[in-house]
Amino acid sequence: MPGAAEARFQPASDQSLLIYLGETITLEIHEQIVKLLHLMESNPIEGIRNLHPAYCSLLVQFDPFVLDHRSLEKTLRGYLNRLGDVRLAQSRRIDIPVCYGGEYGPDLNDVADLHGMTPAQVIELHSSATYVVYFFGFTPGFAYLSGLPESLETPRLATPRRKVPQGGVGIAGKQAGVYPFATPGGWRLLGRTPEAMFQPDRQHMSLLSIGDRVRFLPISEEEFRARRAA
Repeated sequence: MPGAAEARFQPASDQSLLIYLGETITLEIHEQIVKLLHLMESNPIEGIRNLHPAYCSLLVQFDPFVLDHRSLEKTLRGYLNRLGDVRLAQSRRIDIPVCYGGEYGPDLNDVADLHGMTPAQVIELHSSATYVVYFFGFTPGFAYLSGLPESLETPRLATPRRKVPQGGVGIAGKQAGVYPFATPGGWRLLGRTPEAMFQPDRQHMSLLSIGDRVRFLPISEEEFRARRAA
């Protein structure tokens, strides 16, 4: 289990420090990142401005008039030694309905061809996996999901689209994700969900939270339209 001795600290700017708990994407490292995040949120350090978790690291932004890299590292090593005492809440399972293919998933057939599969096989693989929300980035509510089957790992588009529609369900490399807003993007689109991934007037603005388990559920075009109209 990663701890203070194994952690690697790297200044990212004069006001930020990166903590690496590993170099590969694993659930064990992810759990340690989440524990550190929770510990720092429940026991705040004076001068910390923002915390930005990623797959294997946590970026800590701080006030340089209050903290410096050396003193912050010393404090954080103390936090790392306490990770064994942190108990995380049981993760939620969130099901996200997806209408695959056609105008909703314009890259489905290309992904199938790249891997020597039928579109139905791609849908079966994509929707049978359980994904984990590792962190958020790119745009509010965009969750980076780990758990894509290895046989579906696919590079991004060579030329990104100027506009990916809201709800676009895509894959890129080893990752899966859902576009919460219409934005430019280069992920391969397999389908689209009618679910609102981010709503600023909702108590929990993002549908997903770090640590959630996610499954994609295939739905018909008729069901997609009905849910969008509801």
